[in-house]
Order: sequence, then C-alpha cells, then structure tokens
Amino acid sequence: MNEVISKLSSYNLFNNLLPGIIFSAMIEQFTHYSLIQDNLLIGVFLYYFIGLILSRVGSIVIEPFLKWIKFLKFAEYKDFVEASKKDGKIEIFSEQNNMYRTFIAMLLLFLILRAYEVLSLIYPIFESLGEYILLFSILLLFLISYKKQTSYIRKRVTINK
Repeated sequence: MNEVISKLSSYNLFNNLLPGIIFSAMIEQFTHYSLIQDNLLIGVFLYYFIGLILSRVGSIVIEPFLKWIKFLKFAEYKDFVEASKKDGKIEIFSEQNNMYRTFIAMLLLFLILRAYEVLSLIYPIFESLGEYILLFSILLLFLISYKKQTSYIRKRVTINK
C-alpha cells in the first residue's frame, strides 16, 4: 500500500486522493449514503476515482462557469506554456489553483447530493433513477474531459513544433 501511495505525485495526492477522501468522509457524516471502504487498497482506488471525478467537475463545469461570469481571467495557453518553461513556480501555483477548484467542485457536488437526498424522499422516482443519472453524468464528464485533454495536447504539440 505504501508503494502505491509513494508513486502518486503531489498533484494526484492533493487534486484527486485528498478531495476523494474528504468527500467520502463528508458523505458518511452528513448523509445516509456511505462511500467509506473497509479494504484500504480498494478504498485508495475508490477515493482516487471520486477525487478524479471532483477534479473533472472543477475543470469542466466550475472553471468555464467562473470564466463565463468573468470571475476568472486566464492567460493565453501558449503564454502559460512559455512562461512555465522560464518560471517553475508557475506550475506549483497552477497545481494549487487546481486544488482550490477541486475543493469548490467537492463542496458543490456535496450540496447537489444533499439536495438529491431530500428530493428523493419527496419524489421516490429520483431514488430509482439515481444510478442512471450518476452513470450518464460520469460518462458525459469523461467524454468532455477527453476532448479537453486532447485539445491541450494538440496545443502543446503546435507550440513545440
């Protein structure tokens, strides 16, 4: 187990595993759902996956929304890549920035889950559709994430030609 954790980068720890663990603990504490695992190995992978979902929600939903309402303004990607080559601290600041975004997504999804929990008590149809809504949402989230990541790769290839 220590070997698995030691292989994770600080980015993966702070943007995937930690938010996944905190989210799971919040769910356990404040809802009737449980994501806590007895098996530590399964738990690490599940919490990492939950954190990955939280991170993707931050990237695909939170970030564009905050840009759209003009709360955030990003540098051009080409400028970011070039500046990162000259100033290594930019990568560290970007990692921290992404961690904050993931925590925003974590709190938003927690509030959505609490609302879902209340609505499913009032409208039982929500309970029966919950698994399908969740699976479709995760599928859509990863499709959009894949498209976004492919775009970043294409931009970096173009910049570095």
